Amino acid sequence: MDHVPGDTSPDPAPSGVLPDVAPRLRALRRRRGLTLEAAAQRAALSPAHLSRLETGNRQPSLPMLLALSRTYGTTVSELLGEAPPERDPVVRADRSEPVEADGWIYRQAGGAGRALQCLRVHVPYATRADIVRVHPGEEWIHVLEGRVRLALGEAVHVLDPGDGAHFDSLTPHRIGAATPGGAELLFVHTLLQSPVAELCLGDGALHRG
Repeated sequence: MDHVPGDTSPDPAPSGVLPDVAPRLRALRRRRGLTLEAAAQRAALSPAHLSRLETGNRQPSLPMLLALSRTYGTTVSELLGEAPPERDPVVRADRSEPVEADGWIYRQAGGAGRALQCLRVHVPYATRADIVRVHPGEEWIHVLEGRVRLALGEAVHVLDPGDGAHFDSLTPHRIGAATPGGAELLFVHTLLQSPVAELCLGDGALHRG
């Protein structure tokens, strides 16, 4: 049952950056046999928030897309309806359209249907999506431009262009730009299905360098 008790006030429809995501999110959840409440719990969202995403009344940020892709055992490219040739090992730059979500801008840098998801990401200087994240798997980042602040557990690292980091995603982590113009990085993470899926800690306050 997809009705969310207490969530009766309609939200104004946003200017759609990702217009096809809402029905695809709903279809993927139902295909996995998950209720709205179960899927929301696995993605560390409230049922009301997931309901808004599925009806198009909210646009998901890139971290939300990553969390939902892990929850449903798929990729961000599938959530966005992108279908590069799965068996083609070459990903051409002119076939990768930039996608913006909550200030994050990214391009697919790898093929669909793989165990690794590869993205080129522009990280804004400050965003409400800069929350602490914990999930199964591994992540690798490599800074191309700007500076990146990477919080791993209690440690905070500032990465310059050419620096990289490879870490266990079960370590609480937060990635944000440390320069006002934002930062460009390559981002690779493993795509794993897990009952615990994605845990988000903290209140999502703005994270500034």
